[in-house]
Amino acid sequence: MVLLAAAVCTKAGKAIVSRQFVEMTRTRVEGLLAAFPKLMNTGKQHTFVETESVRYVYQPLEKLYMVLVTTKNSNILEDLETLRLFSRVIPEYCRVLEEGEISDHCFDLIFAFDEIVALGYRENVNLAQIRTFTEMDSHEEKVFRAVRETQEREAKAEMRRKAKELQQARRDADRSGKKSPGFSGGFGSMSSSSNATIITDTLMEPEKPKASPVPARASGPSKALKLSARGKEVDDFVDKLKSEGQVIMPTSGKRPTEASKSLPSPINTESVHLRCEEKISLTCGRDGGLQNMEVLGMITLRVADEKNGRIRLTINNGDKKGVQLQTHPNVDKKLFTTDSVLGLKNPDKSFPLNNDVGVLKWRLQTTDETLIPLTINCWPSESATGCDVNIEYELQEEALELNDVVISIPVPAGVGAPVIGDLDGEYRHDSRRNVLEWCLPVVDVNNKTGSLEFSVAGQPNDFFPVNVSFISKGNYCDITVAKVCQVDGQVPVRFSSETSFLVDKYEIL
Repeated sequence: MVLLAAAVCTKAGKAIVSRQFVEMTRTRVEGLLAAFPKLMNTGKQHTFVETESVRYVYQPLEKLYMVLVTTKNSNILEDLETLRLFSRVIPEYCRVLEEGEISDHCFDLIFAFDEIVALGYRENVNLAQIRTFTEMDSHEEKVFRAVRETQEREAKAEMRRKAKELQQARRDADRSGKKSPGFSGGFGSMSSSSNATIITDTLMEPEKPKASPVPARASGPSKALKLSARGKEVDDFVDKLKSEGQVIMPTSGKRPTEASKSLPSPINTESVHLRCEEKISLTCGRDGGLQNMEVLGMITLRVADEKNGRIRLTINNGDKKGVQLQTHPNVDKKLFTTDSVLGLKNPDKSFPLNNDVGVLKWRLQTTDETLIPLTINCWPSESATGCDVNIEYELQEEALELNDVVISIPVPAGVGAPVIGDLDGEYRHDSRRNVLEWCLPVVDVNNKTGSLEFSVAGQPNDFFPVNVSFISKGNYCDITVAKVCQVDGQVPVRFSSETSFLVDKYEIL
C-alpha cells in the first residue's frame, strides 16, 4: 500500500486539512481534491473511485469527506481499514465535525495522521497507541514531579515545625513573668496561640504608671519657634474627618511603596466587628442516601475601641435543625442558657482589643437527607457510542443564596471533549485534569433547579465522584447576633458583621 495523501475536504472539494506522505506540490493536491467530487457516482454505494493514475478512498463525515489518495496498485482492503482508523481519529480532537472546528485543531490532526502513516506506508498502531504517542507522556517527567512534590511537602512540614517551636518559645517567655488566667487556649483551633498570650495580658488590666511631675519653667516670653499651633490645627482637621466617617490611615513619615499602593482598601467596619463563618463537609452516595454531613460554625468578635470593651451580645437562635452550641470558657454560660446573651463571667473585665476572639461555636452532624442544602442527582446511562449523562441539582434550603456554584464531573481521559446537550448555566472542559465543570453564578429560590446533559465515551463509574463548591453570604443554621449593648446601662453599641457559608468537602461518591 502506498498512500499519497490524507485529507479532510468539503463536498465541493475544498481542502481543509491535507497531509502528503510523498513529494507532491500544493497545486497537485488541490487539483486531485477538486476533481474528487466530480468523479463520485451518486447512484452507487461504493466508497472509492479511480482515475487513470490514482484511487480515492473516502468516507462521509456529515457535511465533509475523509479522503485517502492512493496508488492504483494498493490493496483496497488495507485502504478501507486505514480509512476507518483515520475517521475514528478525527472525533478525538474535534467536538463537532464542522469546517471551523477542523481548522482549529488542524495541527493536532496532522500529528495524529503522521502516527498512522509513515513515508506512504501504514504503521501497525491502534487508536489507543496514537493517543499515547500524541500526548507524549514522559515517565521521567512524572518521576521529577513526584520528587519535587515530595521536597515541597517536606519543606512545608519543616516550616510548620519551626513555627511551632517559635510559638512555644514565645509562650514560655511570656509565662516566665505572667501567670494569671485569661482568654488563653481552650476554644478550638481557630484562635492562634500568639493571640492567647495577648488576650491574657489585656484582661489583666495592669495598673497604669503614674505620670512623673514636670518641673516648672520660669515664666516669661520665649524666643523659641512655636510648632504646636500648626500641629494642633492638623490634629483638629484629622479629628473632623474622622467624625465625618473618613478612614484615616496612620503615616510613619515614609513615602508609600508600590507594594503598599497595590493593597486593597480596608473594609468599612465599626469598632465592634462580628464575623460569622460556617463550613460544611458532606458525603452522599450516587444512588441516594446521606453518608455524613457536618456543619461547623463560629462567631468571632473583634473590638477596636477600648470604650466598647465591656459589652454583651444578644444572640438570635432561629435554628430548628438540632445544632450543638458551645460557648468560650470565659463566657457566662448560665447567662447564655437563660437569656441567649454572650458576656464575660466577670462583667468588670473587657474583651481584648484588636484581636479576633471566638465567643460561640456550634456543630451540626446528621444523616437526614432533608437537611442537604443542595442535592445533586447524576444519572449516567450506557449507549451505543459511550455514555449519556444527565445531572441535575435542586436547592432544598430555599432561604440560602449560593454564589459561584461549580459542579465538577470527572470524564474519561483521552476520549475527547463531551458533546453538550441541554444546559442551564455555563460549562468548562479541562482536558488536563479531565474534568467537566458546570458553572452557575447564582442558585436561589428563583433558580432552585437546573440540569445538564452530555454524551462522551466511557463507563458509568467514570463520572464519579462529583464534587461541588460554592460560597454564600447567608447563614445555614440561622444563628445571628441581634444586638450589642454596654454592660452598664444596656446602651446599644453600633456594630458591623459579615457572614459566610463555605464548602470544606462536598462530594457524591
